[in-house]
Amino acid sequence: MTRTGVGIRTAQTRSERIVGQIHVYDGVGKGKSQAALGVVLRSIGLGIHTGCQTRVLLLRFLKGPGRTYDEDAAIEALRRGFPHLIDQVRTGRAEFFSADEVTRFDRLEAQRGWDVAKGAIASGLYSVVVLDELNPVLDLGLLSVDEVVKTLKNKPEELEIIATGRAAPQPLLDIADLHSEMKAYQYPNAVAHGIDGIEIYTGAGKGKSTSALGKALQAIGKGISQDKSHRVLIMQWLKGGTGYTEDAAIAALRQIYPNLVDHQRCGRDAIVWRGQQQELDYVEAERGWEIARAAMASGLYKTIILDELNPTVDLELLPQEAIVHALLRKPRDTEVIITGRCKNLPDYFDLASVHSEVYCHKHYAEKGVDLKRGVDF
Repeated sequence: MTRTGVGIRTAQTRSERIVGQIHVYDGVGKGKSQAALGVVLRSIGLGIHTGCQTRVLLLRFLKGPGRTYDEDAAIEALRRGFPHLIDQVRTGRAEFFSADEVTRFDRLEAQRGWDVAKGAIASGLYSVVVLDELNPVLDLGLLSVDEVVKTLKNKPEELEIIATGRAAPQPLLDIADLHSEMKAYQYPNAVAHGIDGIEIYTGAGKGKSTSALGKALQAIGKGISQDKSHRVLIMQWLKGGTGYTEDAAIAALRQIYPNLVDHQRCGRDAIVWRGQQQELDYVEAERGWEIARAAMASGLYKTIILDELNPTVDLELLPQEAIVHALLRKPRDTEVIITGRCKNLPDYFDLASVHSEVYCHKHYAEKGVDLKRGVDF
């Protein structure tokens, strides 16, 4: 999708790029690995939907055995349904360490992971290669930045590379086609440390809705790992019409785990401009909110994603007060994920326990490069 002003427009009518890009997600805020998971889910879903199956490699540095990570159950949930489409390699030790605590084992493990990455990149077998936590590996000096940059620059033309983690080195950022930085934000008027289970992803950078999609996958995977049914609702505003690969991604999840995901979209298939709102925009926004409000009150869902709620409120299509009241009364064990950019900060931002502001430092769309279904939208 393309974003102009505050509104959202489908990319149905746009041409799509063929050349793969290098994506870098860094920063101290939450959402980097989630965004990578979201891209994986979209890519696999689109591949199944079109019959051109996408193969993905998830190479996870600094995430060795002995510790459980949020992505583990999500990846296992996908691999159960599509084992031939996802390959995963984990390297490193389980605990955190600083640059002055680096050992020979750390260097060997990083090199082992990088050898796998080089082989995968050269093989032509994959459409997407995720290098999760590559950035801190480079920052710790466990791999040669020059060698990594040279390899990525010479990747196959159609391959998408996604690198995540804090502190991406400048040479990697220089060759990146997209750079989104997740910044942790705490509001001065926030309620204590916020309400557990309320997360907000905002800002102009790429990765907000994609992180939310990754969060949905994490919730389903967590439930399966605990032999429970973690039901998820994905509610999307300002996304009427057609052309969204969330549909294919959710269909892929439903293929494996029927009845765990509910999905609703509302809005016109057009940009909603400030000052030019139509009556249908208000009706559709309110329709979506009634579904979301009832879902929060019901206690049926473990995770509720309110995608593009922020610009909907910013355009004054919904009142803030009702949203604040609903969030204050949500069940304790229900997670609510809110996404979208906005110019004016809504009052409910103060309630969030997690808020990542996604800054756009670089995006290939600014150079006229077309977006790609399954990766960008």
